[in-house]
Amino acid sequence: MNNDFRDESASGKEEISVLIEGDEDYVKYLELQVKRLEEERKRLLRKVEFYRREIEKLISPPLIEAYVEDILPGGKVVVKSSNGPSFIVDVTGDVDVSQLRPGSRVALNQRGSAIVSILPDRVDPLVQLMEVIEKPNVRYSDIGGLDEQIQELREVVELPLKRPELFAELGIEPPKGVLLYGPPGCGKTLLAKAVAAESGATFIALVGSELVQKYIGEGARIVRELFNYARKKAPAIVFIDEIDAIASRRLEIGTSGEREVQRTFMQLLAEIDGFKPLDRVKIIAATNRIDVLDPAILRPGRLDRIIEIPLPDKKGRIEIFKIHLRRVKVKEPIDYDLLAHLTEGFSGAEIKLAVTEAGYYAIRNGRTYIVLEDLLKGIEKVRNKKTLRGLPLETLRSETKLTHV
Repeated sequence: MNNDFRDESASGKEEISVLIEGDEDYVKYLELQVKRLEEERKRLLRKVEFYRREIEKLISPPLIEAYVEDILPGGKVVVKSSNGPSFIVDVTGDVDVSQLRPGSRVALNQRGSAIVSILPDRVDPLVQLMEVIEKPNVRYSDIGGLDEQIQELREVVELPLKRPELFAELGIEPPKGVLLYGPPGCGKTLLAKAVAAESGATFIALVGSELVQKYIGEGARIVRELFNYARKKAPAIVFIDEIDAIASRRLEIGTSGEREVQRTFMQLLAEIDGFKPLDRVKIIAATNRIDVLDPAILRPGRLDRIIEIPLPDKKGRIEIFKIHLRRVKVKEPIDYDLLAHLTEGFSGAEIKLAVTEAGYYAIRNGRTYIVLEDLLKGIEKVRNKKTLRGLPLETLRSETKLTHV
């Protein structure tokens, strides 16, 4: 029986070997399967390694932001952390000590406080948002009645940025800035938009109230970073609208909030007239309350050129009407002299509103164009609103009561 079993086993092995030897395709198939499984194993190992690194990032302690104060012999560095105290720390092998400078921004390991990387210079997000990326669609030709003011503004702002060699050859220092003042709605901000569109320089726009911060020193820091950012982006123009929010006349007695505004204002004066040159950075400031400004901001050497933007005269009003009416459908004839006569004392913004109201009258009458009668009605409506704006509050209340009665 044992002999029979051995004979059957031997014969079975011979049959399998014959099958394997006779089926080379099957062997190749198995080899391919082995290779495929090996590749799959490598892929899974890479995936495991990736998730392991991600888990390490999630559970690793955060880094500490710090600034370099001094570099000591022997590779030691004095840093001031964002938490307040200063430390003498080591530098890891991944960091090139020769790249470190006083003021450099670095990252510290939380455990040993060693410098693990050099961080790029930080710019306050608020300052970055002040840069005008998409330039306004306003040209000097879109501004009427301010030819003389436009010429002065271009001489102070554009000419030193585009042709600095003229001033160098002549031996004079170009003005640092210009102040635009006048009643509301006369074109101060419109002039700044035109400069932004036509100067080709980096344009940084802000309102004076944005520099007023809650915590002590924050406003001054933003002013400092604002001008550092402008110097990096030069040629640049800094437009400060409603500058009276921070540059009002300083008082001897004031609240803590007023004193913080004064600190911000003094930092602004230091940036304009300090030791660091403004280089190719120009300042345009605007206000309708020049009477409340501190004399320090108005003295020569800071805002050298002071330009008044007055209410438009008759010629200016005609130009403004033509500018606004060329953008809409108008049925001739239009008596511009009559329109200018009826809008005596109107600002440019009020003339634009009159044209808009005329458009509404045309829509009510089922027309797609404006006629002279629509403009006359629009002027009358704006004049009535202008009269109401000038009345005291008590008078308005009494007139409202009479109307209801």
